[in-house]
Amino acid sequence: MKRHVRDTYYVVGEGIVDGDADRRYRCRRPSTEASLRKFRFSRLGPQGEGVDLAVAEALATRMTQGDKPDPDEEQVPSGYTYLSQFVDHDMTLDKTAVHLGDDVTVAELKQGRSPALDLDSLYGRGPTGGDERFYAADGVHLLTGTTAPAPSLDVAATALPHEGFDLPRVGFGSTKAARRAALIPDGRNDENLVVGQTHAAFIRFHNRVVDTLAAAGTPSHLLLGAARDVVVRHYQWVLRHDLLPRLVDPSVLDDVFAHGRRFFEVPAPYERSPRGRAPLHGYADPGDAPTMPIEFSVGAYRLGHSMVRDVYEWNRVFNSEGGLAPGTLALLFQFSGTSGTLSPGPLDLGDPDAGDFLVLPSNWIADWRRLYDFSPLGVPGLVVEPKRFNVAKRIDTLLVDPLKNLPLGSFGGRGAVPAAVGLELNLAFRNLVRGGMVRLASGQQMAAQLGVTPLSDAELLGGDGSGVVVDAADPVAESLLAAAPLWFYCLREAEVNGGRLAGVGARITAEVFHRALEGSATSIVRDPSWRPTLGRPDGTFEMVDLLMFAFEGREDLLNPLGD
Repeated sequence: MKRHVRDTYYVVGEGIVDGDADRRYRCRRPSTEASLRKFRFSRLGPQGEGVDLAVAEALATRMTQGDKPDPDEEQVPSGYTYLSQFVDHDMTLDKTAVHLGDDVTVAELKQGRSPALDLDSLYGRGPTGGDERFYAADGVHLLTGTTAPAPSLDVAATALPHEGFDLPRVGFGSTKAARRAALIPDGRNDENLVVGQTHAAFIRFHNRVVDTLAAAGTPSHLLLGAARDVVVRHYQWVLRHDLLPRLVDPSVLDDVFAHGRRFFEVPAPYERSPRGRAPLHGYADPGDAPTMPIEFSVGAYRLGHSMVRDVYEWNRVFNSEGGLAPGTLALLFQFSGTSGTLSPGPLDLGDPDAGDFLVLPSNWIADWRRLYDFSPLGVPGLVVEPKRFNVAKRIDTLLVDPLKNLPLGSFGGRGAVPAAVGLELNLAFRNLVRGGMVRLASGQQMAAQLGVTPLSDAELLGGDGSGVVVDAADPVAESLLAAAPLWFYCLREAEVNGGRLAGVGARITAEVFHRALEGSATSIVRDPSWRPTLGRPDGTFEMVDLLMFAFEGREDLLNPLGD
């Protein structure tokens, strides 16, 4: 096993945890410099025993073989798959120094990259904190990118450049890869085209909020702070009231947000002293910077991998009915700067300097109407017929076939390390091995830790019959029944719960989101009276409302290529 499946995590109370498939687990004491530069992870449950490679290989092979059908009901629009990835990049990071730079300090670590939901992946440290390169000359607007003409199918709009529809890119350097690099705080948001377009939409949302506040008379020296406050609050509202209810058992969500957390960084009981109030060990003050449980980042919140489609009805040009080509997942990787080359053709995606385009071609601009359901808004022209609409795959123990062959750039493997082969490219295998390397607790251990009803043996092996089925006589069965990998266990819980996280996965996800919202510098949890101001008259604000505001409610901006 090569370095492709090695990760390091600074786990509070343990040190720097890393390993590979041979060592399985190693924990070393950090230097002061190392501890500053490592994203703060924590451990919510007990340590597990790792994962047997034969079991990981067998499960991963089964999880990524064959077709995965669309769900029959409880359909989640595909945009939420990649919104959840965008959110993951806002919450989790294991290479903080890459984004903060060599001059990182403790204060910057807490304010610039922390396991909070404050959009630091969008804003970085701000224009006066060392990240001015992400901002326009006024230091308030965020930079935008412009697409390159790419005439296709006699669609006039593809022959034009479109400002604001690509990520901003560096534009200079000695290599194509350097010139293509997205000029954003978190390069992972250029890993695939959908998350890249999502990031570009958030840039547009911020800039529109800036313009609105400026027109209302907000003083220029207050404008960035005021805009970020509005953007972050509305973003948090979308997560709490739109994204999470689609992915997590609502009864668990409502319990956590109504009654508080019971397991993760619970509010501190205080004891008074002459020096004031001090939290008892093991508790958290609401305003403290949160940590990030590895059970969430390496286990429960990898739910989105199961939601990915293999083919998308992307836009007027790339679709399966009369388009230039279907919008395959492979192409959505190819037309990104981190995993691909932004260029057409049968290129070697392992070569970051292949291809001719340095920015996104205009024929790959997203048609947002195909990714989110705008029908509740009642706006003519923003609803597409079902055959053009993309529904996310159900959360269960299956992944679509292309995820067994990831492009090297999707995990930082281009040019830096020897080429990955075989199962090293399989996303399911990588997830299972990564969990073992940090001794993630098993699903059964976490069920006991959290006091939730565990899956029965029949559920654990067979689910609802639509996912991975393991015969009781199979050698893998014994391992699953004794200590199921947490990621697999959470997917299996969702599978038997109609496609939403339940039990262990629901409790971990709900509590970590609650803490991340509570611990953000701007927080709708700490300000429960706040309500959205940019959505519908009844106060509803969902992702479609955010997109409507960002794109000025115009069909020609939400879908520049037309029908």
